[in-house]
Amino acid sequence: MDFAYSPRVQALRERLMAFMDEHIYPNEDRFEAEVEANRAAGNAWVPTRLIEDLKPKARAAGLWNLFLPNSPRAPEGLSNLEYAPLCEIMGRVPWAAEVFNCSAPDTGNMETLERYASEALKDRWLEPLLRGEIRSAFLMTEPEVASSDATNIQCRIERDGDHYVINGRKWWSSGAGDPRCAVYIVMGKTNPDAPRHAQQSMIVVPADTPGIRVVRALSVFGYDDAPHGHMEIELKDVRVPADHILLGEGRGFEIAQGRLGPGRIHHCMRSIGAAERALELMCRRLNERVAFGKAIAAQTVWQERIAEARCMIEQARLLVLKAAYMMDTVGNKAARAEIAMIKVVAPNVACQVLDWAIQAHGGAGVSQVTPLARSYANQRTLRLADGPDEVHRNAIAKLELAKHLVRAPEVEMPITRGC
Repeated sequence: MDFAYSPRVQALRERLMAFMDEHIYPNEDRFEAEVEANRAAGNAWVPTRLIEDLKPKARAAGLWNLFLPNSPRAPEGLSNLEYAPLCEIMGRVPWAAEVFNCSAPDTGNMETLERYASEALKDRWLEPLLRGEIRSAFLMTEPEVASSDATNIQCRIERDGDHYVINGRKWWSSGAGDPRCAVYIVMGKTNPDAPRHAQQSMIVVPADTPGIRVVRALSVFGYDDAPHGHMEIELKDVRVPADHILLGEGRGFEIAQGRLGPGRIHHCMRSIGAAERALELMCRRLNERVAFGKAIAAQTVWQERIAEARCMIEQARLLVLKAAYMMDTVGNKAARAEIAMIKVVAPNVACQVLDWAIQAHGGAGVSQVTPLARSYANQRTLRLADGPDEVHRNAIAKLELAKHLVRAPEVEMPITRGC
């Protein structure tokens, strides 16, 4: 496995770092101030002018839609391995990926539409998403069941003539708070009597369809993540044309397998970036401060933590790169163990490094003075999002045990998004 940057990736990486230095880091306070100003004016759910102003600059710099491989509609798209170092850089600031049209859940939804939607649906929804004109949400997790096992999903998608009728309640529908969110991809049950993994289907649902009600925004450690948001949504007798179903009835798990693999590794790439930023801020803080007559950086306990953080980040990055390489060369299914491993490792590494960085900053670390508290909330959430640690560890163990059986059974990756 060769993880050296190609000339194209090296050029993109340098261009992206320069863009971050010029436009992203200097505007972190402006982003927060703009969101707070909107909230004070009575509506936090307003797209920030900052991000909208930066999007044309990112596109002009050739830093647009880099996540989507093998698509004629996005020729700038990179392979997973090529994208990894760039996604890591974007992950250093939580809102940066949207500037480059590379943020979740849009990336996963665009990959889903590219792989599984009809040309008509691609024209209607994928094209404006690729242009950054609209946003989207993915509705899978439900409040009434343990969604770590997606076969529990109860939302019904029932055929009625030339339409499907959808009834159910979803939550943690990230992105649905944004007024630009124009389309949902919904996972629900079309046939409860079918085999266990053939009961579910996915369907494209315009966000303005009658019968959809956004119940409330869910906070994450007190953050509402406006204007993005994580919404609880009720779908009551929502009628959608039958041709909006993806691949056909009973194909939901197949689609989820294709969608969640890239989504998981993108999260992990950004987690590496968040950990790197935390280590950088921690080192700066320790170099600047003196306590009890001695530079804090000279304290052995902090030197040990810095060394451990560097080791952990490097190990996690190598595992991310290996998973990306395997996804590119042998496919998501063959890389399922590596995807599961990095989904466990990367957020845990980021959480630990962020925890040390917060400790190094004292009171400033848990406040809005630094980006650390919000970043920690994001990374702690990733230990649940797209499958809790326990489910991924279970899948890894089964795959490992299967290697040592005389006849190894097939082990499917978990299709899960939350708890």
